[in-house]
Amino acid sequence: MTITDDKEFKLALASLPVERQRQVAVAFCRRVLDLSHDARVKSALESAGRADITEAELQLAAHAAHAARVDSFAQCGSDASWTAQSGHFVAKAAQACVRIAVPGESIAWDAAMQARLARTCQTVAEGLGTENTEAREQYRILETFLQR
Repeated sequence: MTITDDKEFKLALASLPVERQRQVAVAFCRRVLDLSHDARVKSALESAGRADITEAELQLAAHAAHAARVDSFAQCGSDASWTAQSGHFVAKAAQACVRIAVPGESIAWDAAMQARLARTCQTVAEGLGTENTEAREQYRILETFLQR
């Protein structure tokens, strides 16, 4: 299956059971993990990536990701540092990976969108503008994931 746009991407994600959505969401987040310097984000993603994660472990990881997100928001400050904002969006992506799934919502879609925002902030911080290739990379990740 070749994914060429967000409509196909979103449909493919929605077709996955929550456990597989969580796994592919973690893959999206790992691509931008270098934009966060918070160990809680990395830990939450490591937990979320485990197929045998328990409900209690998921709740602990969600608490840690939430705390990292709140702290990263405070670090953005009034000067709106693009670098700090990229870390904030990585934390939000990680939080999506470990949240309890709600019927009709896609944790993978939410994680993907936050990862894209993180990458956009990075490219702006580097003076490269808002054009980035994160969406195409996510399509490729999902295509590979679906082939397994």
